[in-house]
This record gives sequence, C-alpha cells and structure tokens, in this order.
Amino acid sequence: MSSIYRTLAGGTLRDIALACLAVWFIGLSYGAIAIASGFPLWVPAAQSVLVLAGASEFLFIGIVAAGGNPIAAALAGLLVNARHLPYGLALPDMTRPDGTGRGWRRLLASHVMNDESVVFALAQEDLPRKRAAYWACGLGVLLCWPAGAVLGALIGSLIGNTNAFGLDAMFPAVILALIVPARRDRVTVRAALIGAVIALATTPFLPAGLPVLLALAGVLAVVIDRQATRRADRQATRRADRQATRRADR
Repeated sequence: MSSIYRTLAGGTLRDIALACLAVWFIGLSYGAIAIASGFPLWVPAAQSVLVLAGASEFLFIGIVAAGGNPIAAALAGLLVNARHLPYGLALPDMTRPDGTGRGWRRLLASHVMNDESVVFALAQEDLPRKRAAYWACGLGVLLCWPAGAVLGALIGSLIGNTNAFGLDAMFPAVILALIVPARRDRVTVRAALIGAVIALATTPFLPAGLPVLLALAGVLAVVIDRQATRRADRQATRRADRQATRRADR
C-alpha cells in the first residue's frame, strides 16, 4: 500500500487528509449524540467500524432515539446507502489494488467505499491515480470515522447534554450537505418536496421512523418523470425516422 502515496501528488494527499479530518470531527458529534441518546458506547463503536456510513448511522441513532422501530431504522439506513450500488458499478477497476480484485482486498475495497473515496477517485486523470486516491481516502476514513466516534462517545458520557454544545445540529447538517448539490435538478427537488409533505402529514399518526420510509415514495416522482421523458424521446425519434423515410421515398 505504500505505493499508493507515491502515486498521488502532494495537493491531492493534502485534500484527502483534510477530508478525513472533517470526517473525524463529524464522528465526534456522532459518538457524543449516540451516548446522550441513551446508547451504550459499544453501539457507535461497532457501527462506525462495521457500517462505516455516517448518514445511515446518524439516521439509525436518530430514529431509534425518537422511539422508532430498530428494523425501520435499519431499513431507512439501507435506503440512504442505496447510492453505493451505482458507485460499485462505476468503480470496478479502482477497487483492485493488486489488479486481481480477489480475496480480502476486494472485500475491504467494498467496505471502504464512501462518498469521499468515490469523489477523490473520479477526480483523478488516470487509473493508477484513481485507484490510489480511492484507497488513500477509503482507508483514511476507515481510521478517522471510528476514532472520532469512540472519542465522541467518551466525551458524550462526560458532558451529558450534547445540545449545549450544538452537537445535535450535526446530523441535519450532514443530511443537508448531502442533498444541497441536487437542488439544481428540478425532478429531484420535486421528489424531495413530495417526500417532505408525506413525512409531515404522517408524523402525527405513525410511529417514529415510518414517516421517513413513506417519504421515499417521493422517489416515484423521479422514476415516473424520467420514464415519461424517455418514452417521449423514443416517440419523437420514431416520428423523425418516419418523416425522414417518407422524404426519402419521395
């Protein structure tokens, strides 16, 4: 793995280090909030290592702390992490440090796949740099996120009220950071608004966690709209082909 760091330029390594530092700070708030919400220290510690997905872990803690069903919380976390499926399809070669993609290396590569490692990998010009950036950032997050979560949990057990330090605002800030880049997409914004309306309308009547799952029905707006767009494009293409054929026959 030492060749990874020789492959990358100093600026890229600096940016990766800063991203991992930010992950460490967010991990502090996650661990502190988990402890303040009544979870034992082993829960954020185990999740930070085994799940390694900040948004999903925050969501699970928030839903269960609000009285939601743990199964619903786990399903919500899985749905949030559904974006990793296209990541895996787009980065098959980058997850193979030895060129084979076999054994424990492939498992570890899948585990360290996250938004940060994918972004840094895609920003590089060639495959060796893409692969090096992916592994450097992925392994950095694997170290920094659990370290921050455990330290945050220890701090949370001492200070008690994390709200007094504003750590309770970290979860909505993380979610907001994930959705802000999509605000320019009209279809995505409409789906988010539909989901928000569904969640607000069902919150007074349903247990915590279920409104979040029902809000995902807003995604149907994206699917329906894009299918309609593709259908219209196909129909327009067929009409253009027929018109071109008629003109050729004349």
